[in-house]
Amino acid sequence: MRVAVSWSMRTLGEVLDFYNGKAIKSDEGGFPVYGSNGIIGRSPIATQHDGIIIGRVGAYCGSVYYCPSSFWATDNTIVVKPKVAKDKIAFLYYLLRHLDLHRYAGGAAQPLVTQTILKQVEVSMPNREGQERIAYILSAYDDLIENNTRRIKILEDMAQMLYREWFVNFRFPDHEKVRIVESELGPIPEGWTVKCVTDAVNVNPTTKVPKEGVKPFLPMGSLSDNSMLIRDVEEREGNSGAKFRNGDTLFARITPCLENGKTGFVQFLPCDDAVAFGSTEFIVLRSKTVCAEYVYLMARSSEFRDNAIKSMSGASGRQRVQEACFARFFIAEPDTSPLDRFKAIVSPMFRLIHSLNLKNENLRTTRDLLLPKLISGEIPVDAADDHASELLEQTA
Repeated sequence: MRVAVSWSMRTLGEVLDFYNGKAIKSDEGGFPVYGSNGIIGRSPIATQHDGIIIGRVGAYCGSVYYCPSSFWATDNTIVVKPKVAKDKIAFLYYLLRHLDLHRYAGGAAQPLVTQTILKQVEVSMPNREGQERIAYILSAYDDLIENNTRRIKILEDMAQMLYREWFVNFRFPDHEKVRIVESELGPIPEGWTVKCVTDAVNVNPTTKVPKEGVKPFLPMGSLSDNSMLIRDVEEREGNSGAKFRNGDTLFARITPCLENGKTGFVQFLPCDDAVAFGSTEFIVLRSKTVCAEYVYLMARSSEFRDNAIKSMSGASGRQRVQEACFARFFIAEPDTSPLDRFKAIVSPMFRLIHSLNLKNENLRTTRDLLLPKLISGEIPVDAADDHASELLEQTA
C-alpha cells in the first residue's frame, strides 16, 4: 500500500518538549543511567520513561540516544519527547540523529548545546503516516543490527565459558578418565605441561610490514572494551607501530585502555599472508604451541589481565605494561587432543562473529546513507519500504 506523505516546516520547539537531566547520586540499581556518551551506569530509580537523550556538554555534545523504557538522564544531558501525542518518537529519534546537533554547540571552554538554541532549529516534518513508515524502514536496519549484536555476544560468551571450563577448571570432555597430578600450579591433568606464557605465546613477534604504500592501520579506538571485534580500520602509509596478521591478539599496554578491557582478535585481513600495523600501545600476542583462539580467550581472562596490570609502571596516567610480566604468568598447557577439539569448536564461532560484524557494518552503512535521503524526502518512502519489510522478516 502506497503511503501519502506530506511535509511541513516546523521548529524543534514546536515538535518537542525539553527536560534537563539530573545529577546521579547512586550508581547501583536496575535502571540505565545515560550520560552524553550513552549508558554510563545503573540507578535504583528512574526520572524518565520512553525518551530521547541528547548529550548537552563536552566531547559527546550533540549525541543522540533513544530509550523506550525507564531511565535516568544525568545533568550533562537534555531529554526530549514528542509535544504532540500523534508524533512518533522513533521518527523523531532518527530526525535528531540526522540533524548533527553538535554543529549547534557554543561554549568557549567546551562544546555546549542549550534548549534555547535547539528549540529554534527548523526541520521538515512529514505527516503521521510518513513518520510511521520512515521509522519502520530505518528501524528494520537497527533491529537486524541489534539481533546480530546479541548473537555475537552469545558466541563470545560461549567461547569464554568453554575456555574457562576446559583450561582453568579442567572440565574438558572425558576429563573423568584423566588422572590429576600435582604440579607447581597445583593439581593439573596428567599429560599437561606447566609453561610460562612466553613459552606458549610469542610476545610482539617480528613481523615485516613494508614502509611503502597504503596499508590497514588500527588506532587504539578500533579495539572494543568487551569483545574481540575490531572496527574503523584506517588506511595509512608507513609502518611505525605494532605489526600483526590474522590470528594475532592485540592487547592494550597502556592505562586506562588495559583496565577498560581493550583487546582484539585480528581476522579482518584478506588472507593469512597479509599484514597490518597499528598503535604503538598494542602488545601483539601470537600462538606458538597452543592455538590463536586460546591466546585471545586467555588474554581476556581476569587472571591474565590482573598479572599485566600489576606490572604497569611509569608516570601517573601514562603507565604501561612491562613485557617481563608474561614470563611470570604460568598456564597448564593441554596435550594435543583437547586443544584440537577446542579449536574445532571455537574456531567456527570466531569466524561467525567476524561474519556477523561485517553484516552489521554493511547494514550501518546502508542505513546511514538512507537516513538523510528519507528524512529530507529525497527518496520516496515507498521506494525503501519493500526492502525494510524483507529485513524485518529476517529478525522475526
